[in-house]
Amino acid sequence: MTRAAITGVGAVTPLGVGVDALYSGWTQGRSGIVDGQGACLDFEPTTELSRKEARRADRSSQLLLTAGAEALAQAGWGGPGAAATLPYPQERIGTVIGSGIGGFITLTENHKALLEGRPVSPLAIPLLMANGPTGQIALRHGLQGPSYGTVSACAAGAHAIAAGVRELRAGTCDAVVVGGTEAALVDLARAGFSAMDALSPTGRSRPFHKDRDGFVLAEGAAVLVLEDEDKAKARGAEILGYVLGVGSSQDAHHLTAPTPDGSGASRAVKQALLDAGVPATDVDYVNAHGTGTPLNDRSESGAMAIALGDHLQDTPISSLKSAIGHTLGAAGAIEAVATTLALRDRIAPPTLGLDDPDPDLALRHVIGEPTPLRETPGRAPIALSTSFGFGGHNACIVLGGVA
Repeated sequence: MTRAAITGVGAVTPLGVGVDALYSGWTQGRSGIVDGQGACLDFEPTTELSRKEARRADRSSQLLLTAGAEALAQAGWGGPGAAATLPYPQERIGTVIGSGIGGFITLTENHKALLEGRPVSPLAIPLLMANGPTGQIALRHGLQGPSYGTVSACAAGAHAIAAGVRELRAGTCDAVVVGGTEAALVDLARAGFSAMDALSPTGRSRPFHKDRDGFVLAEGAAVLVLEDEDKAKARGAEILGYVLGVGSSQDAHHLTAPTPDGSGASRAVKQALLDAGVPATDVDYVNAHGTGTPLNDRSESGAMAIALGDHLQDTPISSLKSAIGHTLGAAGAIEAVATTLALRDRIAPPTLGLDDPDPDLALRHVIGEPTPLRETPGRAPIALSTSFGFGGHNACIVLGGVA
């Protein structure tokens, strides 16, 4: 079976522009949350895009295009529009990008213009479409293979990665650009999430904490370049890690609340392990969805207990959302990028601010500083990255390091 090799990663997050800012910030215990939200304050779209290009892209696409440029450059694919420098025929490179909401800023700005009697932009529809970022990055780099978006709330980024892996395995692509993006820091989003008691009223992101009170809204984007392992090696690409397996499931329980015992999410985890051919006892680290909502963290703890059994007590688990907040549809992609680097360094980064863990959640938390992963003679380290979304959507990715 084709193995999906990761040859490039890129990110823009509240911790800064670039993968190094994300990873070093998290592992060093820095928080990108300011005034109760995770905004990408260091991001300037015209650093990567021309002013005209920036005007013709919603912020979600601006974030994605910048993350994509970093990922494709690391993979050695050349710059914007440089189809001649692509390592494979254009029609053999796919694009799958996840977004939970799409161009929320474009939507709200143009709705306000309409109500105030001002002209609505002729670009309003193409910029607010949830599949807009997918089209933007494919257009920018001349990628002509299978191309679509995944829209499954907070599982969208992880589902995009899973879809890309399946394209590689099906033989429709030699490589796939996958990822997720979200830019929803608008009053309507804040009010909506607050009205349903999902948003933290204190503005603190505290996954697994005894006093957790909701998630912190954030924005960001991440891109991974996936290639057929044999083809990547043949062209001399540096392999950063692997997507070994993918799994998904549906709670079919409630529109926003997860199954209380975690049984719905556990099916996605079990399926991903089965797809990877990895026993639960080989899991060395779990990058949790860990939103900091009372229901999600309890359900996820149950899901891990069902899927990993007794091995859960020996498996370090932590949440990146403690450092950047919840980036909704981009979360799964951002967390996959960060986890890939953690496997490279054989560490489990910490959950920030976890000074008083919920005693009802039987998990092996990583607190304060990164903890080394256990020794794994004869194989590379393995991690799970989980993503669960409103609507009952669950996704899990099995990531492998390089031996």
